[in-house]
Amino acid sequence: MNEKFRFMQLYIKQLEKEIAILRHNEHEIRNRQAEIKEMRDFLDEVKLFMLRLMQGYVKFEMLVEHLGQKVNEEELRKLYDATRGQPQHLSRRALTILYHLYGIGNKTIMEFLYISRNTVKRYIHKFNDFGADKLLDTSKTVPKVADAPDIKEAILSTLHSPPKEFNYNRTAWTLKLLKQELENQGYHVGKNNVSLIVRKAGYRFWKAKEVLTSNDPKYKEKIEAITRILSNLKPSERFFSIDEFGPFAVRQRGGRRLVPRGVYPTVPQFQKSKGSLIVTAALELSTNQVTHFYSTHKNSDEIIKMLYMLISKYSYCSTIYLSWDHSSWHTSKVLFSKINDVNENAYRNQSNTPVVKLAPLPSRSQFLNVIESVFSGMAAAIIQNSDYESVSDAKKAIDRYFRERNEHYQKYPKRAGNKIWGNELVVPVFKIGQNCKNCKWR
Repeated sequence: MNEKFRFMQLYIKQLEKEIAILRHNEHEIRNRQAEIKEMRDFLDEVKLFMLRLMQGYVKFEMLVEHLGQKVNEEELRKLYDATRGQPQHLSRRALTILYHLYGIGNKTIMEFLYISRNTVKRYIHKFNDFGADKLLDTSKTVPKVADAPDIKEAILSTLHSPPKEFNYNRTAWTLKLLKQELENQGYHVGKNNVSLIVRKAGYRFWKAKEVLTSNDPKYKEKIEAITRILSNLKPSERFFSIDEFGPFAVRQRGGRRLVPRGVYPTVPQFQKSKGSLIVTAALELSTNQVTHFYSTHKNSDEIIKMLYMLISKYSYCSTIYLSWDHSSWHTSKVLFSKINDVNENAYRNQSNTPVVKLAPLPSRSQFLNVIESVFSGMAAAIIQNSDYESVSDAKKAIDRYFRERNEHYQKYPKRAGNKIWGNELVVPVFKIGQNCKNCKWR
C-alpha cells in the first residue's frame, strides 16, 4: 500500500493531464485503450481511498505513517478530527488538505468534493500560511462599518456643524454631501452606511424638527469653551448639564413589552389625563449625580430655583458651571441678574457659596445636552408602558429612579452593571460626536 501511494504522489498529476489530452484525441485513445484502462482503474482506486478517508475508515496511524514527514502529528490530528463529527464545511476543508498532502491533483479534489478550483487553492494557501487552526476557524472578525465607533463619531460630529463650516455652499446636509465630506476626512464609507448610522441615532433628514445641525454662528467657539472647561475641571469644581423633561401627561402609555403568543396589547387613543408633569433636573458630569424637582411651568423662576438649589447643595465647591440650551428662559435678564447677585463677594461670604459661571450650548443643539440622555433612560425605564394612578405615583417612581441612579454611581463611579438606567441613549459624558437627545420625548 505504501508503494502505491508513493507512486501516486509522483505520477497522479501527470496521468490526469494525459487523460485530458487523450480524450481529445480519438485516434490515440483507440491505440492506448489498455493504458487508459489501467490509468482509470488506478484513479478509481484513488477515489475509493478518498471515499474511505471521508467516511472515516482510514485510521489516524496510517495518516501519520504516510504524511508524517510532511506535517507534524498535531496538525494531522486537527485535520483528522475535523473530518469526523464536524459540520460539512469544516470537514470539506480538512479533506481538501489531506487529499492535497497525498499528492492528489486539484481537479480530482474539486470534482470529488464538488467545490470550485479557487476554493481548493484558497484552502491550500490558508493551510500553508497559517496552519490548521486558521483553516478551520470560520468566525467573522471584521466588524460592520455602521458599528465602527470612529466612523459614527465622525458622521455625527460633521452633522452637528452646518455645511458652510466645511466650505460647502449648501444650507443643509445630504447623504451624498456627507459621504463626500467623510471621504475628505479619510473615512471610506458608503452612502447606505451613512444613512444607517443617522437612522440609528434616531433622526431622519426629511423631518425639520429633527435636524441635527446647529445654525449658531459661534458654534465652534462655544463647543471649544465647554471642552476646555471639562478638560481642565478641578476637584473643587463641578459642571452641570441642566434641562427640563416634559410637560408629559400622566396616562396609560404604550411601548415594547413581553407578552404571550397571540396577545396584542393596545393603548386607548383618547384618554382622560390624570395630570401633567415637568421635571427640571441638573446632571453633574464628574460625579454623575442628578438633582431634580418638579415644575409647573418652564420659565426663569424655575431655573433660578435650580440655581439656588445647586449653590446650596454644592457650597463646598469653589466654582460651578451651568450648561443649558438656548431656550428663552435660560437666557433671560432676570436669570442673569440673579447670577450676578449670587456672585457678589458679600453674598458669597455671607452664604458660603461657590462662584457661578455659565457655559451655554450653541443654539439648536439639544443633541449635545448630556441630561437628555438621562431623560431617555428614565423614559424607557418608568414612563413607557406605565399607567400610574395619579401624578403623585408618577413622582414617586421618578424620585426612586433618580435616587437609585445616584446611589449606584456613588458606589460605582464607572458605568457598570446591567441596571435599569443602562437604557440611557449614550454614555453620560459631553462629547461632540454623539446624540444625547431622544427624538421621541420633548
